[in-house]
Amino acid sequence: MATGEGLALVELDDDGVATAFRADVLAGLVQPQKAVPARWLYDDAGSELFEEITRLPEYYPTRAETEILSERCGEFRELIGPGRAVVEFGSGSSVKTPLLLACIEPAAYVPLDISGDFLRAAADDLAAKFPDLPVYPVEADFMREVALPPAVRELPKLGFFPGSTIGNMVARTAVDLLRSMRATLGQGSQLLIGMDLIKDVAVLEAAYDDAKGVTAEFNLNLARRINRELGGTLPLDKLRHVARWNDTYARIEMHLEALEDLEFEVSGRRFALRRGETIHTENSHKFDLRSQNTLLLAGGWTPARRWLDGEGRFSLILADWTIPRGAP
Repeated sequence: MATGEGLALVELDDDGVATAFRADVLAGLVQPQKAVPARWLYDDAGSELFEEITRLPEYYPTRAETEILSERCGEFRELIGPGRAVVEFGSGSSVKTPLLLACIEPAAYVPLDISGDFLRAAADDLAAKFPDLPVYPVEADFMREVALPPAVRELPKLGFFPGSTIGNMVARTAVDLLRSMRATLGQGSQLLIGMDLIKDVAVLEAAYDDAKGVTAEFNLNLARRINRELGGTLPLDKLRHVARWNDTYARIEMHLEALEDLEFEVSGRRFALRRGETIHTENSHKFDLRSQNTLLLAGGWTPARRWLDGEGRFSLILADWTIPRGAP
């Protein structure tokens, strides 16, 4: 079936810029530690760069997760069953999605992504691979509850959140996201979510600072986007990509570091960076098995089954919508 009618839910201002993007950037640049939420890395150019990152030899998560999806198909079919609407949060190019869809006989596929043109192109490609599957792309910021297309609202649902995107968020934001996913998907739903595991620091840092410099370009693309969409004057040649392990928070951090004292404008407002000061652009938290359970339970999901790749680097977890209960 051709791609079904989707929804566009990203609020734009009079300049055609996402209102949340402008607000997040301006708010983040006045903080003592300047920061921009990682979701704004993913405009069309950023999404394409990230897809290139997933093919790099240093970036193991995609290969590890693909291994799990390929080798555990029968278990997914048994535990998930046919007839669900698969709702993928932050679908990107949906590279891993065909592996899942081929296993479970879904009734529909709903990719959600904030990058509209990239989303629609990927949805068209997937619809061509599964011509009998209704596909309903939704352009939306999935960090909050999303109204799904009417055609799928009454269907049982499987949320699909592959990769390690949940690790991009600090704990309170990750819990809020899991709760909004729970609200979007509704009672009786399931969630299949990827979480990266704690491992050797050298392996982790290489995955976020590759030899070819693709991740550096991905990070610097945020500055390009700020300049293009928000009238920014950030000097890209005076910024460098930094990726470092923060053991206290069990996460890789990405920053844009000023190589010298800088003054610049964004949306007509003036800002400054001292030499060595950074704009914090992304976290990638890593988990052990207990911290995975704690996060999911706090978000209203009960872990039901967990799979690891052969080298124990990455995990996929199937969780069930949890019936609310009072303490204890």
